[in-house]
Amino acid sequence: MHSLSKTNLADTAVEAIRTEILERRWAIGDKLPNEAALSAMLSVSRGTVREAVRVLVSQGYLETRQGSGTYVLSTADTTRPLTMARRAGLRDQFEARMALDVQAARLAALRRTPGVIAGLRVLLAERGNHEGGDKADFIVRDLAFHQAVIAASSNAVLIGMYDFFSSLIAETIEASLHEDLPEPDMPAHAAIVDAIESGDPDAADAAVRRFMAPVLSALDRLLLS
Repeated sequence: MHSLSKTNLADTAVEAIRTEILERRWAIGDKLPNEAALSAMLSVSRGTVREAVRVLVSQGYLETRQGSGTYVLSTADTTRPLTMARRAGLRDQFEARMALDVQAARLAALRRTPGVIAGLRVLLAERGNHEGGDKADFIVRDLAFHQAVIAASSNAVLIGMYDFFSSLIAETIEASLHEDLPEPDMPAHAAIVDAIESGDPDAADAAVRRFMAPVLSALDRLLLS
């Protein structure tokens, strides 16, 4: 294991340790060297090592056992699905997003509560329309609304998948703010909430598909041009 330069130390430490895991320096169940040893190996502070371990735990490579140490949990490349998704075309990203959004909306309609509907309407009002202001702030507000729709499904796997791909979802939102693609407007968003509130999963399904249809049609035209 090589010592690291002083730029982006935590990120580089993550990559260095992950590379050793993927190259099977340690097997599943093996205990990693302690914090002081890793610090010396990488020539970084113990705080940087702690941050790197925290990231690798969150990514499913490592687990920490209180009073025992840090152990290898997986030697599979958990970043591969995200990397592959990033390489997919924008239309593929929208199609994958629609698959998640449709199923979540269907479940949300079946499991709706007055509190959930009220929360969705608050987030929708906070979202507003993008009118040339801070694009990054708008993306955060729009993503928060869509994540709430996913959360309304009460399906832990759907919620986890959406969180995992949240950066890709944000990219689809940003893409719809460009002139080439139409941004789904407030009525299209409100129609999803209305359909969920109706308790009809087919109506919720249709609302999401109507929401996505103009964007997918625009992408098809761009691909043929």
